[in-house]
Amino acid sequence: MRMKGINIKNKKATFNFELLDKLVAGIVLKGTEIKSIRNGKANLNEAFCAVINGELFIKGMHISPYEFGTHENHEAKADRKLLAKKKEINKWDAKTKEKGLTIVPLRLFLSDKGLAKIEIALAKGKKTHDKRESLKKKDSNREIARIKSGKF
Repeated sequence: MRMKGINIKNKKATFNFELLDKLVAGIVLKGTEIKSIRNGKANLNEAFCAVINGELFIKGMHISPYEFGTHENHEAKADRKLLAKKKEINKWDAKTKEKGLTIVPLRLFLSDKGLAKIEIALAKGKKTHDKRESLKKKDSNREIARIKSGKF
């Protein structure tokens, strides 16, 4: 489902949040923005999603200005509209308002047709002890893999 191997991940998302539900949405972009994404110059680390007037937006996603752009070049941290079904947006909006959940971007990729897509998740913030537990589990899995491969 990817083209040219563009797969920009938000590595902090799985560490800081417990993911409950996932969705793939399209993004409304300008020409210089998609060119920068195709060059791999985007960052999701500080990004989050919000529902404003029944529409889904991603805020804080950094897309570097296109190096060959003119005065028409885009703003690096502009809010960008996400394209999803109205029913899904309303359902997720209700859950974020009542249960204190948040919508986090997981990864940005290009579809087979060359369109930029973003995988987002409905997530619940992890407590500090949950994060420690995740680190312990990750370390033990790494240790097991090391022993199995014979590289002590």
